[in-house]
Amino acid sequence: MATGFGVGRIPWAPGTAGSLLGLALWWWPLARLSLPLYGLGLTAAFCLGVGVCGRAARDLRTSDPAMVVWDEVVGMGVALMGVPARPLWGLAAFALFRAFDIAKPYPIRALERWPGGLGIMADDVLAGVYARAVLAVGGWWLSAYH
Repeated sequence: MATGFGVGRIPWAPGTAGSLLGLALWWWPLARLSLPLYGLGLTAAFCLGVGVCGRAARDLRTSDPAMVVWDEVVGMGVALMGVPARPLWGLAAFALFRAFDIAKPYPIRALERWPGGLGIMADDVLAGVYARAVLAVGGWWLSAYH
């Protein structure tokens, strides 16, 4: 599970591959869930990820192994929460999430230093929150001015 059901074993850009898995899961079937059920599922995926990713990091003897991509799957889920189920919105969320996950603006990098699975998961969740915030502002701007 930590490897996104094997997606993280792709030798090139495993984080991007994990993010694409998150996008695919959102597109079908998660985007059709009610917001409370979606949020409950994300919370469960996060909590499970803290344990699973922490264990994988211990087993692999590194703090945040590249093949561990469950954090990207969940971070994409956060970025996509409540977003209209349309391809352009999904692609925008993907691009924004990847940008924030790679650039790690404050305090994302600090969260990455938290111990174990919590640090692995928390930085990607915050990158997802940042992406979702930009999407919310963009959606507001589009509806207000177009």
